[in-house]
Amino acid sequence: MNISVVIPLYNEEESLNELVDWIVKVMKENNFSYEIILIDDGSKDLSWKKITEINKQHPEVKGIKFRRNYGKSAGLNIGFDHAAGDVIITMDADLQDSPEEIPELYNMIINQGYDLVSGWKKKRYDPITKTLPTKLFNWATRKMSGIKLNDFNCGLKAYKNEVIKNIEVYGEMHRYIPVIAKNAGFFKIGEKVVKHQQRKYGTTKFGWERFINGLLDLISIYFVGKFGKRPMHFFGLIGTLSFMFGFIIALYLAIAKYAFQEYKMTERPIFYFGMLAMVIGVQLFLAGFLGELISRNSSERNNYQLAEKIGY
Repeated sequence: MNISVVIPLYNEEESLNELVDWIVKVMKENNFSYEIILIDDGSKDLSWKKITEINKQHPEVKGIKFRRNYGKSAGLNIGFDHAAGDVIITMDADLQDSPEEIPELYNMIINQGYDLVSGWKKKRYDPITKTLPTKLFNWATRKMSGIKLNDFNCGLKAYKNEVIKNIEVYGEMHRYIPVIAKNAGFFKIGEKVVKHQQRKYGTTKFGWERFINGLLDLISIYFVGKFGKRPMHFFGLIGTLSFMFGFIIALYLAIAKYAFQEYKMTERPIFYFGMLAMVIGVQLFLAGFLGELISRNSSERNNYQLAEKIGY
């Protein structure tokens, strides 16, 4: 199979028929073998009924329904598990992503050798309440990840099958899939300017709470990617520095007491800062030590991504 199109959705009953017809038209024009996987993320409208009707008309359309709303990341993760195509295309169900971009995205994966290609909505039709947080988010992600993409959050992306089978998406992590892929060893990440269309039906699901959650998830990805298998390198280092800082203060106060007969050192604020620094240092060091024990004895401790084997 050439292409799997994975589409998570929530309350998008009005757009589904038009979206599927558009995708099917593009696939047939380019002679692609394909499947369309629609993941209903606990919709409260008639989205699932629409999906079952569409499946009768187009057998290539498959549906997965959650019992409740889990979020876009959960939808993508389950869609990735079921996708069988050589190239996986993800897109939103609101008709703001154009299926006309699929052939070129497919070409960039198959013929140009990209592991992942992210769409870039250079010209957007979203309100400033969505575009401004998105710009801040993209800037922060570029700085922290080192990946030079202009639009991490674009729902229209293309992946090599190997990529989506070796990553896990949860929380609000769907916006950081390029970062997760890079951490898993897939470094050839490209970008393509794509056409962005005005929302035709329904209302946006974006909210400020998703922006805040996204920033917290970015921090999580950074630390897990950098220190997930060696927590002592983070907690141990900070703990040691904190303890040494407190020890130097304690040493200074001890010298002041015995060399200069300064007997009121426990009444000085610096004494309590020194004690606090040493206690925090010991706690951080122990946290790193315990994290190291858990990491080394975990069933996932040697779960590394292998690019190739020979003679095995």
